[in-house]
Order: sequence, then structure tokens, then C-alpha cells
Amino acid sequence: MNASPLSPPAFSWDDWYASVGGRSINIKEVDSILKEIKEYQYPLFTGAVNPEKVVFNNPQEASDIVKKKAFELGANEVGIAEIEPGDIYKGREVKEKYAIVIGQSMLWRHFQQVPSQESAIECLRIYFSLGQVVIQLADFIRSLGYPCVVEHPIGDSDVLHIPLALKAGFGELGRHGSIIHPKMGPLFRLGSVITDLSLQTDKPIDAGIAAFCDNCRACRIYCPAKAIPDERSPEAGKDHLGNDRYMVDTGKCFPYFAKHNYCSICLPVCVYHHKEWARDFEGFNTKLFPDIDMKDPPHPVDPETKKHWYPQLKR
Repeated sequence: MNASPLSPPAFSWDDWYASVGGRSINIKEVDSILKEIKEYQYPLFTGAVNPEKVVFNNPQEASDIVKKKAFELGANEVGIAEIEPGDIYKGREVKEKYAIVIGQSMLWRHFQQVPSQESAIECLRIYFSLGQVVIQLADFIRSLGYPCVVEHPIGDSDVLHIPLALKAGFGELGRHGSIIHPKMGPLFRLGSVITDLSLQTDKPIDAGIAAFCDNCRACRIYCPAKAIPDERSPEAGKDHLGNDRYMVDTGKCFPYFAKHNYCSICLPVCVYHHKEWARDFEGFNTKLFPDIDMKDPPHPVDPETKKHWYPQLKR
């Protein structure tokens, strides 16, 4: 299956970093995790498939077993979606039919100040931890006799995790461009395993989150780069509920992200569901609104590279 003509190109991290003078964030723990992902996890993406297939009674049984295993491995949420051309990056091809979408929460206690080295390290920690879940789930599916492909949360994926997660019932798209989950809020990361194992798909949900975002502007107010919009963008297409999408001005967002510990301010300032998702039940002393270090933003950049469409807000 080829990508839709309307699909965005995969994000070119190297080109975007070059456009702002390179990746200037130097955190040894982050660099160590990045190195471990590339040197340890990347070689584990592939594996032998058991020549003897397990035969399931129906797709629901297969889905139940796969989801149960994903939760045992450390997933906080699992959903299944059928892959369509619009879920594939431009220029890529996918042979598999189903995506098993996996989410894992980041720990609120590490976002008490943003941006910070601590929040940056937590983002990378979850990329590694979630990577382990998708790698091990892929191994499990291969042991059942079915080929599959790892779509690592930080790797060069062929599929778009967010549209697939929306179809798999993970929540709704927030004003800040990330999914808000009814229980995890926005503070989580996504990875996928794609396969032709016949699975029962999940359904998108309408939990009132989009309507909440229409009235709340916390992420826009606290975005130091002023990259989050006041209004939805009809040019960006529709979300799974038929709403025009909110689109972040990447040319404003990325320069700040690249210079200030991967920013992430828009996620912990979200106030959805009275921040029930941000409570710490393990005895750590946390507050429900982070300390925010808002530095003056760099000038916007719009590199000459293939990129997704975004509005140039108030430029």
C-alpha cells in the first residue's frame, strides 16, 4: 500500500536542526539514551518468524491476546487500527494491514519545571522504555507465526502514529497538536507494531476533548514561541470527528524546541480533566502546574526541505 498523495513527508530532523544551527542541547543522559536506542534497540527490530502459525478462532481473540501481552510488557494503552494510505508517510510503502498502537505515560514528577534537563531526560527515557515494549511485542507476534514490523517511537517510521492512535481510540487531537487521552492526558508517547495478523480494530472516541480545547487556551498562552493557534485551520484537513485540525507553526516551534531542552511546555500546562492524569499516586510531592521558564524565542525558520504544511502564525 502506497501513501496518499495528501500524506505529509516524514519529518527531516537533520534538516530542521541544521536550519537552527545544529542540535545545541547537550545532556549526557539524553545522549546516552539516544546511543542505546540506536546501538542496542535498532538491531532488534527484526527477528525470525515461527514457521508454525497459531490459528485463532476469530480476530477478536487474536486482538485480546496481543493486547494482554502488550499490557504485560508495560503498555499503558493499546489500540488497533486498520492502516489506510493517509496513515503512511509520503514516498513510503507499507505491506501490512493493521497497526497495534501502544502508548506509555511519561512521569508527571519530571515535568515540575519546563523546559528542563529533567523533562528532556524523561522524554528520552520513555522513548527507550516504549521501544522495548514494541520490540518485545513484535517478538511475541513472530513467535505466534506472523511477520510484523516495529515502528519505533523515535525511529524513522513509515506510518504516522497520531492518526493511527486516533482511529484506535486513544483520545482526541488537542490544540497543541498532540493527542489528549481521557486518562493519560497529553503526557505520553506512541509506538506501533504493524502486521497482517487478522485483528479486530478499535473505534475512535468522542470524549468531549475537542470541545474542551476549543474553550481552553492554556497551551497557547504559555507557548513561548507563540506557535500554537487561536483557531482551527481548514487547510489542514479534518480530524477523526470531522473537525478542522489545529496546526502548530513548526517554523516557530522547532527553533525553540531545539534550543531549550526540547521545550514540551504545551503538554504539562494542559488542564484537561482537572489534571487528574497529572496526579502522582506513588508518594512523590508534586504540584499540578509546572514552573515555566519562558525565554525569548529565536527567529522562525522555514528550511528548504520537504515538510508538512503548517500555518505561519502572525508572521
